Formats: sequence, structure tokens, C-alpha cells
Amino acid sequence: MNASVPHIEVMRSQLGRARGLGAGHSGVSHWWAERVSAASLLPLSTWFVVQMFRLGGADHAEVVKWGGKPVNATMLAALIITTFYHAQVGLQVIVDDYVHGKAHLPTRLLVKIGTSLMGLLGVFAVIKLVVRSGSGK
Repeated sequence: MNASVPHIEVMRSQLGRARGLGAGHSGVSHWWAERVSAASLLPLSTWFVVQMFRLGGADHAEVVKWGGKPVNATMLAALIITTFYHAQVGLQVIVDDYVHGKAHLPTRLLVKIGTSLMGLLGVFAVIKLVVRSGSGK
């Protein structure tokens, strides 16, 4: 019927058609960030659980003294930073997959600001422990 419409054949491979359709390269670094943070949380979390069992019957002064030691304060800060970084990376995946339209950017910013703020508050609490332990209060 429509013999007058010319047929145009595209001479591109499937890979050639798929290239440029998305940012496939950014997913690799994101995937590695999730795996490295998860792997570093394993020993940090194990250390924390063991330490909490050791401090089971301790009073407040003993816990402050324990938290003021440089090794413990450093490990606590590393645990807090890694935990909230891992949470931020994981929540970003959820937002990217399930939040669309105008709400996408504000939700991503809210996740990033929220996890960063909670992480900073946690590190501030560790610094406060170190200061209190050093002053003898």
C-alpha cells in the first residue's frame, strides 16, 4: 500500500545502539564503594560488639575512660564514619531506583545531608568523650 515510503535500514550493532543510553561507568565505582565500606564494617562492628560485652557492667566513668583512649576513640570514629557513609551509599541506590521526577534531587540531597549530619554528630560525641576523659571529669 505505502510503496512510496522509503525503508531506512540502520546499520548499527546492538552494542552500538546501547552505547550512550546511560551512565554505565558510574555504577562500577558506586558498586565498589558499597563493597569496600561493607567489608570494612565487618571488623569494625566485630570490634565494637566485643568491646560492648567487655564493658557490660561498667559505670559511666569507666565507659568515659574507655572512650577517651586514643585507639578506642579512633576505632569508634572510624565505625561511625564508615557506617553513615555506607548508609548514604545504600540509600542513594534506593532513591535512584525508586524516586523519580521532581522529588528525585531533593530526596538525594536530603539523604546526603541527613547521613552526613548524623555522622558528624556521632564523631562530635566521640570527640566529647576524648575531651571529658582527658579533663578527668
